[in-house]
Amino acid sequence: MKKIVILLIVSFGVSFSRAQLLSWTPPFPVENDAATNVVVTVDATKGNQGLLNYASTNDVYVHIGVITNKSTAPNDWKYVKFPNFNTVYAQAQCSSLGNSKWQYTITGGLRAYFGITDATEHIQKIAILFRNGDGSKKLANADGSDMYVPVYDNTVVAVRFTDPLFQPLYVPQPEPLTKTVGDNINLAAVANKTSTMKLYLNGTVIQTASNATSISGSPTLTTGGNTVIVAEANDGTTTKTDTLRFFVTGGITIAPLPAGVRDGINYEADNTAVTLVLFAPSKNRVTVIGEFNGSNWVEQTQYQMNKTPDGNYWWLRITGLTPGTEYAYQYLVDGNLKIADPYAEKILDPYNNNDQNIPSSTYPNLKPYPGSTTGIVSVLQTAAPQYSWQVANFSRPDKRKLVIYELLVRDFLLAHDWNTLKDTLNYLQALGVNAIEIMPFNEFEGNNSWGYNPDFYFAPDKYYGPKLTLQRFIDSCHKKGIAVVMDIALNHSFGLSPMVQLYWDAANSRPAPDNPWFNPVPKHAFNVGYDMNHESLATRYFVSRVVEHWLTNYKIDGFRFDLSKGFTQTQTCDNNGNNCNVATWSAYDANRIAIWKRYYDTLQLKSPGSYAILEHFADNTEETELSNYGMLLWGNLNDSYAQASMGYTDRWDFSYGIYTVRGWTQPNLVTYMESHDEERLMYKDLQFGNSSGTYNVKDVNTALKRMEMCGAFL
Repeated sequence: MKKIVILLIVSFGVSFSRAQLLSWTPPFPVENDAATNVVVTVDATKGNQGLLNYASTNDVYVHIGVITNKSTAPNDWKYVKFPNFNTVYAQAQCSSLGNSKWQYTITGGLRAYFGITDATEHIQKIAILFRNGDGSKKLANADGSDMYVPVYDNTVVAVRFTDPLFQPLYVPQPEPLTKTVGDNINLAAVANKTSTMKLYLNGTVIQTASNATSISGSPTLTTGGNTVIVAEANDGTTTKTDTLRFFVTGGITIAPLPAGVRDGINYEADNTAVTLVLFAPSKNRVTVIGEFNGSNWVEQTQYQMNKTPDGNYWWLRITGLTPGTEYAYQYLVDGNLKIADPYAEKILDPYNNNDQNIPSSTYPNLKPYPGSTTGIVSVLQTAAPQYSWQVANFSRPDKRKLVIYELLVRDFLLAHDWNTLKDTLNYLQALGVNAIEIMPFNEFEGNNSWGYNPDFYFAPDKYYGPKLTLQRFIDSCHKKGIAVVMDIALNHSFGLSPMVQLYWDAANSRPAPDNPWFNPVPKHAFNVGYDMNHESLATRYFVSRVVEHWLTNYKIDGFRFDLSKGFTQTQTCDNNGNNCNVATWSAYDANRIAIWKRYYDTLQLKSPGSYAILEHFADNTEETELSNYGMLLWGNLNDSYAQASMGYTDRWDFSYGIYTVRGWTQPNLVTYMESHDEERLMYKDLQFGNSSGTYNVKDVNTALKRMEMCGAFL
């Protein structure tokens, strides 16, 4: 028998002194006790901290209902007391206890309070959230989910842990525990009836208390790995248990990165092993979980990652892989945060049935999402099928003579896939197009999107088809002399990005100050998502890897960089990211120019002659300097072309679409009459066209002729 060292105290009274997201009295609420109030207390320093430091002491309310035996799911609340989440109800008002704590009291018994008269329906849990009056702030679990208070049957013995603290999830889980072999763990449990109580550590009894309603102890953890502690109560008739599961580390192995590896997935030549590398400074421990042998999506000792001596990187070599097999995996950070690999070239997304809504005709044999985890998962595959390129050294069209067609795969084709798009190339070629600029097609949140809400930058979005069909499409373009430009949003990312989640300020619902890649608040106007910090070395490295990936592995010919003017750390907003000064943001910015010159140099290093097209719209002196360096810049002439096409005599001057009129010496101006941001000219002609006598621009044939005129000038 393994030796277990314990320090134990048997007690018959319990105190609750540590901060806990949700606590309640009595400790075992029942549905049919009209004489006892149920008092629920919430602490906004815990959970998602949605009401942390909320200034008002009288503007916090509950949103409350119950889960009964007739509920079909955790979100199937019954008898919701105050149905409108953004409406003030006097009876829902909470009492402020100070220090970001609030309290709500249920009186008269649970069944009467919720109005339950069906004798066959019984309360299993109280479902509860705390919010401010207009519903703009919500205090919930750390993952944003609803909170629950269990309801008990007072005719049957019950037992629950009070230490360590548990998160009030639908299935309660302990708050994150970081334990190493040799640590002690404080334990306490209570029962609702006088019982014989026991504590078990990994199946061994470590304490017994007779005729007790509480038990406690502080055993020393002598064994690493998955640990199970059970609290048991037996009242002479029935035995009930509560179970605590957590992971005990044997200590973190400090070791330098193996030679030749870099962030992300590093495949080995024999196709049976990989080395995973995660950049995660200041984290305490990281474990790989997933479909690898013996992992089963829970933390295991053999999958604990090594930490580099500088504390910045975590890495692990995984062996025994079957060539050609797809393995789903995640990083479990500090025992509670699951993230996918930021460098994954394929992900599986459970949110809003995103993957399930991709037809098999678009993505045949898509790997199903694993049922044993939550959140986005990454996929790796040794000996993955490789595309055989037909055009190995494409001669790109002269950037001074590009005729660019911008398209969104989702809307351009009913089928929204690369195979079908390939069949339209003859049409585009016949128009005289020699470059296709495709709106973002790296993984973005959801399916029905323009793609400017990115979360993963190395994975092509599955809504348009598999990797090989994208490569085949690009190859087919090159066969016809057509370049492919990837529209990409590297100014910002959205909340499903693992890099956003890895360093997150839950209290303020934004990236944490120590996030290596993102600013806590935007530095500039018109930002969406979370603003990237392009002065950070971590961001610079990440961007260089992103552009290298698409230029080399997909042989794209360049990028159109969305909101390129946002690549700056010059602050033109207030400290909350509001009240931004657009004119100051648009002024000449030497730091922004330096950022773009670095990135352009990276493009030319990875793929000489590749295009960098900037959606910049900054001061002309700045754009002149970037143009002289070799970058192409968007020139928006939509209004002028629209006015001319509709037949109006004001604002139709096209001359600013000529680079020499701007005082430029290099013809690096991408003048356009339409983009995704403006209404279509043909639509404007038909809706708002001018007329003179019998000549009417709103006539379809006339409008089409005027579109030909615009094309001739362009």
